[in-house]
Amino acid sequence: MTPNAGRPVPPALKDLAALRDSVSAGRTAHAVGMVQEGGQLERLDIPRRAVGPRDIDIDIDFCGLCHSDVHSARGEWGTKKLPLVTGHEIVGRVVALGGEVEGFEIGERVGVGCLVDSCGQCESCEQGLEQYCLNGAIGTYAATNPKTGEYTQGGYSTSIVVDQDFVLHVPENLDPAAAAPILCAGITTFSPLNHLFVDEDDQVGVVGLGGLGHMAVKLAKAMGAVVTVFTTSESKIEAARELGADRVVLSRDEEAMKDARGSLDVIIDTVAAPHDLNAYLRTLKVDGALVQVGLPSEDMPPIKPGALISRRLTYMGSNIGGIAETQEVLDFCAEHGIVSDVEVVTVDQVNEAWERMVAGDVKYRFVLDVNSLREAAASAETVGA
Repeated sequence: MTPNAGRPVPPALKDLAALRDSVSAGRTAHAVGMVQEGGQLERLDIPRRAVGPRDIDIDIDFCGLCHSDVHSARGEWGTKKLPLVTGHEIVGRVVALGGEVEGFEIGERVGVGCLVDSCGQCESCEQGLEQYCLNGAIGTYAATNPKTGEYTQGGYSTSIVVDQDFVLHVPENLDPAAAAPILCAGITTFSPLNHLFVDEDDQVGVVGLGGLGHMAVKLAKAMGAVVTVFTTSESKIEAARELGADRVVLSRDEEAMKDARGSLDVIIDTVAAPHDLNAYLRTLKVDGALVQVGLPSEDMPPIKPGALISRRLTYMGSNIGGIAETQEVLDFCAEHGIVSDVEVVTVDQVNEAWERMVAGDVKYRFVLDVNSLREAAASAETVGA
């Protein structure tokens, strides 16, 4: 597939010398975020810090819309300080570098995922598992960074400044809009497959076929696995096969679930709503593992211990991935030609996109064209002049 095919083309960087001068003292980013509790996303301006010695300033081109953004902005995972700009699937270009930055160049395509900092000193960080930082990893939005004093604001914005250790190289052969969800949906499903050493001919089940699920199917197939998709919707059977699934099971069909018993090595559960896991556990082989990556906002039905004990099963969770592993999945996707299936939306469509996402009406990920935000802000400035 030709990169950028059918996508908006980000504008060329202009007058880099002048831009570097402007960001040296910090600059204002145009953004869209939640301003008041229970409200709609609105356009606003947010400050971005001055570029420090280890910082990279990025002009954002695209940002994926993740269900986590909705949960966070609407307070469904606990009250958040407002205004809040969400977005942690960020792809853009480097426009300024701190004096100590190495390995990045002006104009390079880069990405920022779910993290922008961590303590860097605990056992988890030393192992490259920054997502499990024992002192609290710093999320790309809705977190207070003790190193800078900032309340972090995310990628539904025209720019962001990030420590070099949390910036990713995005291969140029990937469509930048469709690559954005790799930084969350991709790494979230790649990490457990990688951790469990999924390889050729392993039998992998995927529960749910949304933003996470469709990436799990693509990645597992690229690893050589035989993939079974579980879905509650007959309308998704053909879609799952188009993505490469070898088998599709309607999970509400008791006979189909019975036929799948004892057939799988690993299950990646991507569903973010409460559901009963016991029937899925019965589809695992001895020593099989069910990995929870979908995060419901309400309690799940209890797991019956006998289901685990009877076949020495593992029920585990997995949270995104560290920076090195996120770079690994980007490179893996570039090698295998994998990107997310996306629908690109403009800033004027973002509230509608959120409602459609909550309703499951997306195949399979929305991505914000940030240039539309630039254009809207420039138009407003022209009218107000």
